[in-house]
Amino acid sequence: MNDLRVPFIRDNLLNVHKARHPGKPLAGLRILDVGCGGGLLTESLGRLGANVLGIDPVDQSIATAQLHSSYDPDLRHQMSYRACTLEELSEEEEEKEQGGPQFDAVVASEVVEHLTNLETFTFSCNHMLKPGGSLFITTINKTNLSYVLGIIVAEELLRIVPSGTHDWEKFISPVDLERLLESSGFSVQSVQGMLYNPLSGAWSWTNSTAINYALHAVKLSDWDEGSSPTMEDHTADTHS
Repeated sequence: MNDLRVPFIRDNLLNVHKARHPGKPLAGLRILDVGCGGGLLTESLGRLGANVLGIDPVDQSIATAQLHSSYDPDLRHQMSYRACTLEELSEEEEEKEQGGPQFDAVVASEVVEHLTNLETFTFSCNHMLKPGGSLFITTINKTNLSYVLGIIVAEELLRIVPSGTHDWEKFISPVDLERLLESSGFSVQSVQGMLYNPLSGAWSWTNSTAINYALHAVKLSDWDEGSSPTMEDHTADTHS
């Protein structure tokens, strides 16, 4: 999937940030990689010059990512990892005396389809981004085809991922995700379909978003964070 998502992130960021750094096109940008796992995407973005923080709630995933990055001395200064959730990080930033948005981009690849509270997720993404910052999401559409291919075929027949990895009820369509993001202070810039070939193991772009898709949204510069609820207020509202 890196063959698609890395250029997707890079090219869209270069369209937003006009500075050019030959060899390190993302130099000077801070990126938050949510649900980084073993750091595959984190490292790729670090090699492009970005300063990347990878977070994941699974301690073992963070340990694996840290071990792998230690083999490349050039990457040590580009990346850091923490075992925490996006919401925990957002709360920490809110508690700082001079806290506030600090990232040029937030990336959540193959994360949204596992979440139970997308409203809190989008709020936290907004809170972590600078005005004009970019949010990148790759996820799975909620269609009959995605159920057949993403769960029955991928999990039960081909065993590409362990059985029970996905819950179709948590999948979300591009239309619903765009509506949610726009209500949270984002403007969706692009949505592109993605297709996985189980025979070749390769990903490619497609005009159809019926199964997987990538989305790029930008935080509105005039979004008034001062009048928005705090992280604590928002979490309380979702449980009321």
